[in-house]
Amino acid sequence: MKKTLTSIATALIMITSFSSFAAEKTNPLKYVASNKIIETYLAATTFGSIDFNNFLFTTDFEYTNSANGDRFNKLQYTDFLKAHKGIRYDCTTSYEILDQTGKACMAKVTMKFNTFTRIDYITLNNTAEGWKVNKVATTYP
Repeated sequence: MKKTLTSIATALIMITSFSSFAAEKTNPLKYVASNKIIETYLAATTFGSIDFNNFLFTTDFEYTNSANGDRFNKLQYTDFLKAHKGIRYDCTTSYEILDQTGKACMAKVTMKFNTFTRIDYITLNNTAEGWKVNKVATTYP
């Protein structure tokens, strides 16, 4: 009897421990407004903060640079951001939401450096996981 109870207790402990490993990470950006997503994007690009990159971009994310024609997908762009973790750009930043209707948002992010200005046009989608960055188009006027 004692051996049976020990076996049952061991099995229950193993089942609960296995299910705790299978739990998915909760998305801290799920219920965040679109302007906070833009601020999180700015933190990732200008301050080297990569804490929320897994939750920030849609799976079909696309980055384009109009100056040289470069195109990157989510994996390539997040790898670039990881490589620049902790690097702070010496620039002043600002953003404005150009339009937000329903589940879509268009924003303009301006980064002013000493010798040039970078402008990112960002498209955000409101998905089941909250607002996410879908496309970024960079220009240098």
